[in-house]
This record gives sequence, C-alpha cells and structure tokens, in this order.
Amino acid sequence: MTQFVLYGGKGGVGKTTCAAATALSLAESGHETLVLSTDPAHSLSDSFEADLDGEPRELRPRLWAVEIDPDDRAEQYRELASSLAADLRSAGIRLDDEDVEEVFGAGVPAGGDEVAALDAFVEFADSDRWEYVVLDTAPTGHTLRLLDLPDVMSATLEKTLSVRGQVQRLADSAKRMTMGPAYYFGGNRRSEGGEGFEELKARMERARELLTDPERTEFRVVLLPESMAISESERLVERLREAGLPVRTLVVNKVLEEIDEGCERCRIRQDLHEQRLAEIGERFSGLDVQTLPDRVGEVHGLESLEAVAERLSA
Repeated sequence: MTQFVLYGGKGGVGKTTCAAATALSLAESGHETLVLSTDPAHSLSDSFEADLDGEPRELRPRLWAVEIDPDDRAEQYRELASSLAADLRSAGIRLDDEDVEEVFGAGVPAGGDEVAALDAFVEFADSDRWEYVVLDTAPTGHTLRLLDLPDVMSATLEKTLSVRGQVQRLADSAKRMTMGPAYYFGGNRRSEGGEGFEELKARMERARELLTDPERTEFRVVLLPESMAISESERLVERLREAGLPVRTLVVNKVLEEIDEGCERCRIRQDLHEQRLAEIGERFSGLDVQTLPDRVGEVHGLESLEAVAERLSA
C-alpha cells in the first residue's frame, strides 16, 4: 500500500525543502515516490529548479513531482455549483450568473485551496502508481482548515444532495403536470451534477480515512529554533493529534551548528539555538527530533537537496 508523508508548519520554515529532500531520499532508496504541492507560489518548482505543473513529471529514476494549481481545479467545483443552480431554475427558482458565482463562493467550493489539495492527494494516493506520496502542505492556518475539511465537506455535501434531491422531485412533479405523457419521452430529465457531488463527497471521506491511518500516514512538523515557532508548533501537534493524524517527527530547520569562534554574536546565537533544542526535547517528548543546519543561501536544485536528504530520515 502507498505510504504518505505530510510536512506542515508555518510559512517560511522550509516545508517544501524538507518534502523535496525526503522524496529524493526515498527515490534513491529504491522507492517509486511522488512529491506533491498545492502551493500557488510554485515553491516546489523552485526547489527542484524544474518546470512543474498538474501532471507528474519524472525528475530522476523513481522520483516524480507534481504541482497542483488550485485555480486549475476550481472549474470543476464551479460546474457543480452551476449544476445545482440549473436544478433550482428547473423548479422555478431563478438564479442568474451572479447568483451562481455567489453560490460558488459561499457553498461547496469554500476553502478551494484546501479542497484542491485533498482532491489531488486522494487522486494520486489511490492510483497505486507510487510507493510513497510526500505532500508539502500549506502554512499552518490552511493546514488546520484542511484537517477539518473532510468532515465539513461531507456534512455540507450531504445537505446539498438532500436539497438537490428535493428540488429535482419538485421540478419533476411540475413537469409531469404540465407535459403529461410527453414527460416520459423527454430523455434524461436531470442535470449531471449529482454524480459529481457524490464523487466529491466520497473523495473527502476517503481523504479523512487516509490521513488518519497510522499504518500509512505520518505528519512531520517543521519549525525554527525560535520561541514563538516552538509554541505555534506545539499547538499544531496538539491539533493534529486531536484530528487523529499520526505525528512522530519534528524537523528543526536552520540550526546554527558551525560558527567562527571569533564571532561573539555567532556564539550567542548558537547558545540560544542549543537552549531552544533542549526546550523542544522537553516539550515534545516522545517525538523524533531531527535538525537541519543553517545554510548560506537557498536550497535549489537536486545537488543541494541531496545534502538536506542526508540529514533527514526518510
């Protein structure tokens, strides 16, 4: 069965770098691996120095990468809203294009980035093409919404399908009264969105099932050796556990390890990082704590990622 590794944390801590390096390490260990990002900033493309899009691209033997643009997937959610609007119109409830846009903004597709992330995750997870799928998640706030989304979407879609069914029955009843026998020769009397709603609901429920399976999924939190980052990560770990997601690893990035002994400021900062690491060990007892050194410049390209991969346990 496909195994899943998810990286999360606040923005700017190096989640994408960790996800890319972990995928590289897994691939070099002989595993067919896909790393997936829904970051509209295209950070994964930057990390690999490659042009990525919504179709998986093989960068090295067994290493694949895909970058999902949430806007590209928004159209399918818009079509669902339009289908619902068509059913309402058939029942005599008038909706124009602006109304449909309002339904799109406030109804099923709310949290479109998170919906796209889960949708893509389930699509590639269930393909059985890869042994590992590594997911670079959005910053903390978006990640927390992503955790709630399967339950929220399932409930919302359940109500939507119920309302849709009632509207269709009303519309069919009105048509039978006005059309008489001709009604039964009218072909497909329903719009095609119902199946789409059911499929989306099933994918959201499947996402929850995969994310909370401790045999297949691990969530890794990335943070910096800073007081505020530690507190925020502690809240994230607690929330992840409440949601049933398995958390086993913390990755502390940009730890100052090698310094110029003649630089007093460097020594002070190094001592502070050592204190923060000790604090992390106490506050996150039971979790595997891995560290990555502070590096000059950004990590771009496969060679740079290999150096990071050597420090991360895949």
